[in-house]
Amino acid sequence: MDQVKFALASLNPTVGDLSGNYDKIVAARETARGQGADLVIYSELCLIGYPPEDIVLKGAFQKAAMDKVAELAALSADGGPAMLIGSCWREGGLLYNSAILLDQGRIAAIRHKADLPNYGVFDEKRVFAAGPEPKAVTFRGVKLGVMICEDMWQPEVSGALIRNQAEILIVLNGSPFEQDKYNERQTLAEARITETGLPLIYVNQVGGQDELAFDGGAFALNRDGVLAARAMSWQESLTLTTWRKDVGAWSCDQTDVHDVPVGYEALYLAMVLGLRDYVRKNHFPGIVLGMSGGIDSAISAIVAVDALGAENVHLVMMPSKYTSEESLIDAAVCADWIGARIDNIPIEPAVQAYDTMLAGQFAGTEQDTTEENLQSRIRGVMLMAISNKFGYMLLTTGNKSEMSVGYATLYGDMCGGYSVIKDLYKTDVFAISTWRNENHPTGGLGPRGQVMPENIITKPPTAELKPDQKDEDSLPPYDVLDDILQCLIEDEMHIKDIVARGHDLETVARIEHLLYIAEYKRRQAPPGVKLTRRNFGRDRRYPITNGFRNARLEE
Repeated sequence: MDQVKFALASLNPTVGDLSGNYDKIVAARETARGQGADLVIYSELCLIGYPPEDIVLKGAFQKAAMDKVAELAALSADGGPAMLIGSCWREGGLLYNSAILLDQGRIAAIRHKADLPNYGVFDEKRVFAAGPEPKAVTFRGVKLGVMICEDMWQPEVSGALIRNQAEILIVLNGSPFEQDKYNERQTLAEARITETGLPLIYVNQVGGQDELAFDGGAFALNRDGVLAARAMSWQESLTLTTWRKDVGAWSCDQTDVHDVPVGYEALYLAMVLGLRDYVRKNHFPGIVLGMSGGIDSAISAIVAVDALGAENVHLVMMPSKYTSEESLIDAAVCADWIGARIDNIPIEPAVQAYDTMLAGQFAGTEQDTTEENLQSRIRGVMLMAISNKFGYMLLTTGNKSEMSVGYATLYGDMCGGYSVIKDLYKTDVFAISTWRNENHPTGGLGPRGQVMPENIITKPPTAELKPDQKDEDSLPPYDVLDDILQCLIEDEMHIKDIVARGHDLETVARIEHLLYIAEYKRRQAPPGVKLTRRNFGRDRRYPITNGFRNARLEE
């Protein structure tokens, strides 16, 4: 064979939905059949969804998945294209993360993942066994060097495949999005090409799964490292590639090479897709959100409209006696511009009722953050009541800067099922709000043009829980705070190195302390889409009880 056609299928599976994922695999194959494909290549664990976490340890789940593989194998006898799918596979008493070639009515080959990641968001050594040194898979005379995601990250697996006379490298992936991740993937792919002298196919899944967003973007690289094909990111795709053998080497015909979204566009698309899939895959009819007139709730509402449509977004303004007229106007204008329903439910009657009920307990004490937090908790109770009554998921609006230092009220503004800006620092909240006013995201369901009043972006942030309150009464300016937090969280920098960037030691020490003591709050926070290299929960895992303070060593 000196010509072969591969269809690269970036699909959006749901973890555990074996029937739904099966149907997606079959539908993609039917489309590929019409395009004349010889083989359809799918993403890592596409049949069971990625990451499966501990559900894959369930014996009944393993059997059901293997039965579905057998059904797909039988289907491949119909004369259509073969399938290279990802699924779990039990063999010799061990469970593997496997790539399975289905062709001509049978399981033609199985390749187990050799390099299991066990860092960041990955816990694969917890559930899978590592496969043996891989051998090339022969498909109708072509020797395919099949790798699974992390197998591409180091040279050992591709080295073994080249020793086994592989001719084309194929990588099945479940690689979640984070800032600049696409460039890292392509750089690693180019490194494997340079080392082996072989072309490479990369297929990634797309969609949201709990806190992870997958950006798809399947691509093919020739032996010279030049892109021959690249699918659109952030949406399901089926990309047909034609491969030809000349002078003993394979190359891919040039086809469409789509641009990859970067910067704030990529972050925004991750938030939209993460929220859309979390709501739809968990079968919520829509979301409810507390609208304050501030930037966090405004950008959360805008993302929700882009993700779900304005008809599925219910906004609630809950003013207290400290809520300014400016905030009421800003919230109403933003809701009008994005076309979402907004209701106004004052909380002052509830505040007075709680003050009366607690008067005896609080006698002889001064007002403090207790009374401030009470307002937030009343709002949380009201929003949860609306969520319970109508089935809408409550969307929370806390950003990464606030969650880092505990500037949030447990059982108050932290109530809810999901947060789209949980992994977005406050300075990035400002920047991405400006970006959205100037751009319309691909596939966004919200209106074009300006969607957030400029006053929301430019006015000083405030919780409005007491007279004339500003965030900077309690925190450093956000540009200072975020730089310190990124040093502490993303880079785990030494305190002396953070101070060397121009920060005051006392301020850095205070932020480090706040970061550590807020861990108990973060453990109770709702999930939110991962955007950065180290999000809270899946990436950065710190103990709640923690006596270490690096800053003390510098004093």
